Amino acid sequence: MTVHLPPPRSAGAVRAPRGSGCRGFLHSLETGAAVDGPGMRVVFFLSGCQFRCLYCHNPDTWKLHAGRPVGVEDLLAEVAPYAGFLKFAGGVTFSGGEPLVQAEFVGEVARAVKERFGLHIALDTQGHLHDRVEDAWFDAIDLVMLDIKHIDPERHRALTSQPLQPTLDCAERMVRLGKRMRIRCVLVPGWSDGPEELGRMADYVAGLGPAVELVEVLPFHQLGRSKWERLGLPYRLADTRTPFPEEAEAARDIFRARGLSAC
Repeated sequence: MTVHLPPPRSAGAVRAPRGSGCRGFLHSLETGAAVDGPGMRVVFFLSGCQFRCLYCHNPDTWKLHAGRPVGVEDLLAEVAPYAGFLKFAGGVTFSGGEPLVQAEFVGEVARAVKERFGLHIALDTQGHLHDRVEDAWFDAIDLVMLDIKHIDPERHRALTSQPLQPTLDCAERMVRLGKRMRIRCVLVPGWSDGPEELGRMADYVAGLGPAVELVEVLPFHQLGRSKWERLGLPYRLADTRTPFPEEAEAARDIFRARGLSAC
């Protein structure tokens, strides 16, 4: 869901932090996102991802250089007109692609946004590359939205082309660092909707303790299929349907039965 933020107020020139020569690649951005973290968000979708999820709705973000080159000051300028509103209504989210592919750049922008505007910052990630950054990298991050694609290692690799364990290691690291988390899981019929596997996922997430503030069960959809076709990529889930609302709610109930909030 996207809504329109209030018209931007006049803002002074945005200065880049001292020494911020770091540059990155931005795929796109949204200035009124309502499903990418609490409240209303400016969302930066960074290019580059090492996963190849069968249900990915943005395969055009996989290649790093598919995005446009940007600097720290460019993204600060995007946030500045809305900062006063976002201060009480939401914040900034880094998504992708996979933002940790560009960890150095994302880290600099996150610190700059926090220092200049004092905004809530969320990181939407599958966590696979978390071990490439030091603990201090997460200081500016208020919320980690961790996407656990599947709880079974073999099914996870078949679904994403990558191993599961680094994502679980990231979850446990966030617990150690005291970071708030939202766990995201995509409900794909025939892949990740079985009651037994959802129960295993729920048991694992419940074991992370109070660090998890919410579980988001996201029903699979076909909205990205046209992008696969434009890119000439074989789309293996062409015959996979969207879960019925009652199926998605039943999945959420499995998490709620473990004492977790789920939506």
